[in-house]
Amino acid sequence: MIRILTTGGTIASRRQGDAVSVDLSGRALVEYAGLGADVEVVEVLRTHSFNLTLAEVLKLAAVVLDEIRTPGVDGVVVTHGTDTMEETAYLLDLLLGEDETVVLTGAQRHAGEADSDGPRNLADAVRVAGDPGTRGLGAVIVMAGRIHPARTVRKAHTVAADAFASPDGGPVGAVDATGPRVWSRPVRAPGFRLDELGSSLARVDVVSLHLDADDTQLVAGVAAGAQGIVLEALGAGNPTPPVLRTVAACIRDGIPVLVTSRCGAGPAVPVYGAGGGADLAAAGAVFAGDLASSKARLLLAAALTAEPTPAAALHRIRAGLA
Repeated sequence: MIRILTTGGTIASRRQGDAVSVDLSGRALVEYAGLGADVEVVEVLRTHSFNLTLAEVLKLAAVVLDEIRTPGVDGVVVTHGTDTMEETAYLLDLLLGEDETVVLTGAQRHAGEADSDGPRNLADAVRVAGDPGTRGLGAVIVMAGRIHPARTVRKAHTVAADAFASPDGGPVGAVDATGPRVWSRPVRAPGFRLDELGSSLARVDVVSLHLDADDTQLVAGVAAGAQGIVLEALGAGNPTPPVLRTVAACIRDGIPVLVTSRCGAGPAVPVYGAGGGADLAAAGAVFAGDLASSKARLLLAAALTAEPTPAAALHRIRAGLA
């Protein structure tokens, strides 16, 4: 039996007046997709993913973990809006056991469109979730016939049906009517237990840099109560001069900083001196490799929540970035 957990999103939406809104219940969505009696539906939420809160995603995670560990459940699929699907997938991946898999899917074209991609994506997701060969993949996103790992997947196009990409490493498999084909397995670092995180996570703000960026956003984030900062830096991980100075002050004050790149592919690495990424590293910032800023935020927030001190959180983060 495959358990389908629905949360809304474009896959469950139709045009209402001048806008597209979530309209289908979980049961209606499964019936619309033409799936058989070998699935059961649990409607967890009915919303767009741009409206989701971290608290709601943690509640969803609790349902996912309960379902995936229920005897008789052969796989779990989560239908989800595509805007923040990669973040939910990554948080789930941090919570899943080494032999567990959960499949997230959605749609780029709403259910009222004649060429909606939702039914095909959902059918593919069910195939992946129910195949014994996919065990241990962690959280994956199945869209447009591809199987993407949670750590590297990104929504790379706003409206195209083939909207998701996994920079550098690529998808780990594909799926069609004959079933899934898995050609590589994602490297999954140690994660967290749900009971370490509770019902909320520490506040972590993302500061994105650009030409001549000052430290206004960084200062505002700290003033608003951020316990950690993710710096979406330039190039391979370089700051501007005022940001470098304020990052150093944050670290001295016990506020950890993770460094990512605003580039769409490639790792953040401390290469350049003269005010570049090497100076960020010398100040104590931790480079997050190929992790996107949205996911580095979740990793840092989870570590700060689970650990008693920023130093302990950074120690755990380094293991998570392995």
